[in-house]
Amino acid sequence: MGSNRFESLSRFLSYILRHAPHEFDLVLDHNGFVSLDMLLAAISAEPRWKWVRKEDLLNLIASSPRRRFEIKDGRIRALYGHTALRIRSYRSVIPPEHLYHGTARRFSSDIECSGLLPSRRAFVHLSRSVEDALTVGKRRDHNPVVYKILALTAHREGIQFFYAGDVYLSHFVPARYLQRLDL
Repeated sequence: MGSNRFESLSRFLSYILRHAPHEFDLVLDHNGFVSLDMLLAAISAEPRWKWVRKEDLLNLIASSPRRRFEIKDGRIRALYGHTALRIRSYRSVIPPEHLYHGTARRFSSDIECSGLLPSRRAFVHLSRSVEDALTVGKRRDHNPVVYKILALTAHREGIQFFYAGDVYLSHFVPARYLQRLDL
């Protein structure tokens, strides 16, 4: 499978499993899982994706450098980024000392006043490195702002963190735990 085809399929899966399962007559369970066979049937019903077979999905998930999806007992789910699913069961974890959040510059004054809020998602997404946060921020702004989060301090003071694949999640990070980095 070509890398562009692979990337397009990954984005399409993310769209379905994170944001619009209802558009494909799929119902996610309370943990975000749906039958792999039902997902495959929904995908292959779309003219652009008729070529997709179960092996393609399994290869895509196995070879992805970022762990975005999980398959368990013949069921599949997106690990993070949901707007369609508000109830998730992640276990609270002790975060590393620092995490990072990259965002468009236009949001910085609100963030510095109100902290990090999930917006249209169920969680705030946090990166493990400045580089990852920059990559995320550049999706919406060529010159993003990156915040260093005093995650371990926040955790000790009652803020919950969760781990999902390659990202950490939180429901809210107050502004007092954020440090704007000059990059």
